[in-house]
Amino acid sequence: MNRRQWLIGGGAVVALGSGGAYLASEAMGSASDYRAGNESLRRPLAEAASSRELIRYATLAPNGHNTQPWMFRVADQRIDILPDFTRSTPVVDPDDHHLFVSLGAAAENLSLASAARGLPGTIAFNPAAGGCVVFTSEPGPPTATDMFDAIPKRQSTRADYDGRPVSPADLKRLTGAALMPGVDLILLTDKPRIERVRELVLEGNSAQMADPAFMRELRSWLRFNPQQALRTGDGLYSAATGNPALPDWLGRRAFDLLTTAKSENEKYASQIRSSSGIAVFAGAQADPAHWIAVGRACQRFSLQATALGLKHAYINQPVEVAALRPDLASLVGMPGRRPDIVMRFGYGADLPFSARRPARIVSA
Repeated sequence: MNRRQWLIGGGAVVALGSGGAYLASEAMGSASDYRAGNESLRRPLAEAASSRELIRYATLAPNGHNTQPWMFRVADQRIDILPDFTRSTPVVDPDDHHLFVSLGAAAENLSLASAARGLPGTIAFNPAAGGCVVFTSEPGPPTATDMFDAIPKRQSTRADYDGRPVSPADLKRLTGAALMPGVDLILLTDKPRIERVRELVLEGNSAQMADPAFMRELRSWLRFNPQQALRTGDGLYSAATGNPALPDWLGRRAFDLLTTAKSENEKYASQIRSSSGIAVFAGAQADPAHWIAVGRACQRFSLQATALGLKHAYINQPVEVAALRPDLASLVGMPGRRPDIVMRFGYGADLPFSARRPARIVSA
């Protein structure tokens, strides 16, 4: 869900000379393998979908730093989605808020995919043993929707959009798709409030980038080239933010040398100003059950956006930096509440997809 960008760009290769350019070229060697792997991961769901096939679709959900903090346990007509706390991000997400939002997004994918293959079901939260999501299904008529069709196409597109407004009819469809008990959605399409969100994002980003622990945690999840992204099946792949591939050692050096709050703030400012609007989600209470509901609502919003030809990306700094939450809550008319997710949306081009670990690795 929180997908940070690292600044390398072409300048890194120039700064490191012709040797750097050669090594960057070498790092691109398996880009075609990376594309092929993602095409296989995102292939259409089999008509007679096994539990593992359904889990493959569930894993295409967004998640913080692309850590994929989940495990799936299969039983008769039931799939549990358990939190994998070994893949948590305690600096940016100290109370596992983003982790549980990610579980909710995965559960929504699972529910839509299962219904499309004639196994509609229900989603519930089980607070025992750290908390998990329980999906229970039973045979029924297949129900495929445009949101189901959008699952393998959805991506968090961290780039500039083209600034076109979204029609009132499509805004209504987005709002309707995200309806979820216990979750409120506020859409911002007016420039003054979007500008205020931009200010909060930049303030939050500056605070985070001044924190050495945050930067160490972020750095540990960066994947600088297709070989590394394929090997781990997780993390933040450089090409997914429009940056060039570099060997791991060179990418880390460039990240340490060239990533600054100023450069990242300039990038976020441009991206937010190019967006059509911003969506802010808030659960009725600040607990795992409501965070899961927020994840479901966010995923339905993003899938409907994808079906409508829109892109989206998360700009969660104002909810990750606790001191900024009251300002954001007041801005969207929810004083005293904890905002959970901030997402920008608009029309833009595709970028490479992020990797995922195979279903066989994350299921039992």
